[in-house]
Amino acid sequence: MKVMIVVTHLLGTGHLSRALTLGHAFRQAGDDVLVVSGGMPAPQLNASGLELVNLPPLRSEGTNFTRLLTESGEVANASFLKAREAALVEALQRFTPDALITELFPFGRRVLAGEFETLLRAARGLQRKPVILSSIRDILAPPSKPSKVARTEAVIESYYDGVLVHSDPQGTRLETSWPVSEALAERLRYTGYVAPARPDPHPDKLGQGEILVSAGGGSVGEPIFRAAIEAARKITNRRWRLLVGGRDAADRISNLTELAGDTPVLIEPTRPDFRQMLPLAAASVSMCGYNTALDILQSGTPAVFIPFDDGKEVEQGLRAKSLAHLPAIEVLPSPDLTGTTLADAVDRVIAAGPRPDMDLSFDGATRSVAITRTLVEARR
Repeated sequence: MKVMIVVTHLLGTGHLSRALTLGHAFRQAGDDVLVVSGGMPAPQLNASGLELVNLPPLRSEGTNFTRLLTESGEVANASFLKAREAALVEALQRFTPDALITELFPFGRRVLAGEFETLLRAARGLQRKPVILSSIRDILAPPSKPSKVARTEAVIESYYDGVLVHSDPQGTRLETSWPVSEALAERLRYTGYVAPARPDPHPDKLGQGEILVSAGGGSVGEPIFRAAIEAARKITNRRWRLLVGGRDAADRISNLTELAGDTPVLIEPTRPDFRQMLPLAAASVSMCGYNTALDILQSGTPAVFIPFDDGKEVEQGLRAKSLAHLPAIEVLPSPDLTGTTLADAVDRVIAAGPRPDMDLSFDGATRSVAITRTLVEARR
């Protein structure tokens, strides 16, 4: 089976990370996989064994997802967007997939609807039409008006064979954040959460007893890092390790290191072995993106979540709220974030931990492969 996954991450790297996890699951099952990425390069993510095609990259202007910028920071013009469309269609026609998966669209990335719908029309025009699926996480950005719901359902009706919902319905159902009509419900396929296999603890014991502070792979999270440095002045018996991502990571690390002074803080770039460090850590401090939340649930590490809420973002807040009842997890809203409140929350989750294993499904990638294969074989 040939599987094409199309994804554009505009702020952090969570969407691309999840798409690559899916890609690796298909590859492990013996399938040929093409991942087309339309966001900024993310070399820290593992794409080995997959064919990866990068479109001319785009990013958002902070949380303003309606204003798209090129890698150099210029506003993407019509010719730039047309070049992306052409590259996307060329990849489709060259690869001729049995299954085409669009990450988030049409439930999100509406600003890129032109290129996605061009792709969908081209896929429908292939001699052998692929099975077309949308791939979405547990919680979406709730629609701001009914017309967005209607438009999404129209696109699903016109082009899609199903929607892969990467959640365990015992945990979070799509209705938590998106209206589900009878017609849409018929197309939903719950897969379980999409997460890599639970990692073994780091062989070099890195992270052991530390407080790990992360903010995803993008250039956000500065308030969290600064609050962590202040909290480290109050909790001095443990090392705090701050993992800083984004294109400007080097400059930010330099500034934060100067701020940290002689506190027990180590500041370094995001690490590919972060997941192996988590099970050994005393606590994690992070936002509450999909991938991060699953890492915490799998590892059992006590955690303080500070949901990302810039602009009109509510997705992480909804997810954090759904997890707040679990042992050794606290949610600290960003307006309440200070060095003192963070130190207090870290003390409480460490005292409450570790957290027992959760009876939730984390094999969403494997289930996605099985669901996709069933639909493709039914088409033949």
